[in-house]
Amino acid sequence: MDLQAFFRRYSAIFETKPIAKLMECTGGVHGLKKVLSPFELTLLGIGAIIGTGIFVITGVVAANYSGPALVVSFIISGIVCAFAALSYAEFAAMVPVAGSAYTYGYASLGEIWAWIIGWDLILEYSVSIAAVAVGWSGYMVNLLTAAGIILPPGLVNPPGTSGGLVNLPAILIILAITALLIIGVKESARVNNVIVLVKIGVILLFLFLAYSHINPANWTPFMPYGWTGVVTGAAIVFFAYIGFDAVSTAAEEVQDPRKNVPIGILSSLVVATVLYIAVSAVLTGIVPYLAFKNTSAPVAFALGAIGISWGSALVSVGAICGITSVLIVLLYGQTRIFFAMSRDGLLPGVFRELHPVYRTPVKVTLLVGLVTALIASLLPLQTIAELVNIGTLAAFIIVSLGVIVLRRTRPEIERPFRCPFVPWVPLLCIISCGILIVMLPFVTHLRFVIWLAIGLVVYFAYSRHHSRLHEDTAGLGCWGTEGGEKGGD
Repeated sequence: MDLQAFFRRYSAIFETKPIAKLMECTGGVHGLKKVLSPFELTLLGIGAIIGTGIFVITGVVAANYSGPALVVSFIISGIVCAFAALSYAEFAAMVPVAGSAYTYGYASLGEIWAWIIGWDLILEYSVSIAAVAVGWSGYMVNLLTAAGIILPPGLVNPPGTSGGLVNLPAILIILAITALLIIGVKESARVNNVIVLVKIGVILLFLFLAYSHINPANWTPFMPYGWTGVVTGAAIVFFAYIGFDAVSTAAEEVQDPRKNVPIGILSSLVVATVLYIAVSAVLTGIVPYLAFKNTSAPVAFALGAIGISWGSALVSVGAICGITSVLIVLLYGQTRIFFAMSRDGLLPGVFRELHPVYRTPVKVTLLVGLVTALIASLLPLQTIAELVNIGTLAAFIIVSLGVIVLRRTRPEIERPFRCPFVPWVPLLCIISCGILIVMLPFVTHLRFVIWLAIGLVVYFAYSRHHSRLHEDTAGLGCWGTEGGEKGGD
């Protein structure tokens, strides 16, 4: 094969998918109902963001990375996330289609980059679900212990941790939510609002009960691990912000998405960041940071440590409710990313098959549930938390780069929301995320590179040959019910 033929053959992997073609699949009889208002979307975002970040990850980061400077780590992460959120908002308003960063990458950078970010999101969501389930397990065990029900260590800890064999509560909650999603559970806006208000109420209760117990001596030394620890902590707590990516995944179901999705993304991020900063400051002020070394329920643990046992139990109940809603959103988002990639032919058609009665993607939901339950049952929380953040950071980089590229290649496209100060804001996001990626542990980089290498093998062996980029996928064909399958998936 001569050089010209080689480039002609492989240049197709960089071809972008027209926005008009992406939008075709959102209409018709199988289109998702647009029922969410901007207020409801904001509460959905808050519900997705606030949960594990406050109730679980704060203890891990304080004990191992940031110390009392945990608040600084959250501020750094919040600023970087604000840059990313502005880029997400521009894309979500311009391309209100399921798939989040995967779809944005397809529209701006080309199929190979869409695949890379989609494969990245699969890792990101999978380990996020597992980490949230581990946190849920910690709070459930804490609540049961307070009620006098002691579960054996072998059934509540992963192998190699405190005599553990398997984290059974984490498995059970994932499988329960998987079953609900297969049946077709639809959280109404009213139910979601109640869950979010419960979570916010629990957080405000914690701040009220704990504020008077702050001992400034617990903030000394403020940076026990130095600036390196603080920045590494900021990279770890990026886990806490993954929820606003899920907001963009819901874009197809939002009323007037071109206007309301940016409002939902940015407002939910602001509210969540303020609460993160407040909780991290109070948490490290009432209990020495090293005390959080071996707990996955830091907020309840802290209240118990200062003698407010009833508050600890109440926080555990609120945390369990809140974290459950986060699990539902993450599991939902993961299945929709699989679904979008399958709809484009990059993953087998089986992943876009719907249940004949419930009209839900039953096979992919089962796959996600079983795999994430296995991860949650066998790996410790710190390992899971470190792995998820590099995926989040990489997704932010690609979305920000996509904004810059599309501004230059397609300046005529209508942009209902425009990220300010392009290219500077996206560049700041890219640089900041790059720095945080560098600060992550080497083993995290190694795992991520291995995952991407596997993804590239899958793409060139399967996805490139089954891509539906040049097919007429209008109408029902987008959903695999008509129009055939390329390559016989």
